[in-house]
Amino acid sequence: MQISVTFRQIEPSLPLREYAEEKISRVKKHLEEPIEAHVVLKVEKFRHIAEVTIDANGQRFNGTEETEDMYSAIDKLSDTIESQVKKSKEKIRRRKPGNSNKEFGAMPALAAGADEDEETRVIRTEQVYAKPMDLDEAVMQLNLSAGEFMVFTNRHTNHINVLYRRKDGHYGLIETLS
Repeated sequence: MQISVTFRQIEPSLPLREYAEEKISRVKKHLEEPIEAHVVLKVEKFRHIAEVTIDANGQRFNGTEETEDMYSAIDKLSDTIESQVKKSKEKIRRRKPGNSNKEFGAMPALAAGADEDEETRVIRTEQVYAKPMDLDEAVMQLNLSAGEFMVFTNRHTNHINVLYRRKDGHYGLIETLS
């Protein structure tokens, strides 16, 4: 783990640098190498601010803490970053294939007993009939409706297509392959 410490508006001191390196290196046990961490310690009037940016194998973690004492700011920052890393690791672990609830083939977000603080949930399901029509007819139907998308079976390809309104006023088309 490579850690760099920068001091701004504060006199650089070896004990403070070593303390920051020691505290930030605690996250190493949760991350995969290579890990680069950049710590900035600064003082603005009576506020002692500790900031860190950690790049670890494609992931980036940022944190800032301020207190009236630099050592306590480093402690709080270390705890904050460690909880971010643990949360990210848990989220990745939950989303990996093979970790889902095998009951009824459910995904982790849909599994019975899933965490209440889960970020992604299916709120409502709806079944639609994919009426056979041409693309021009689907555009016309979407213009007449208040919906944001139209599911239809393309008459020419016999595949399910989804036509949707884009934010720029144009349309997008999703074609399925089988």
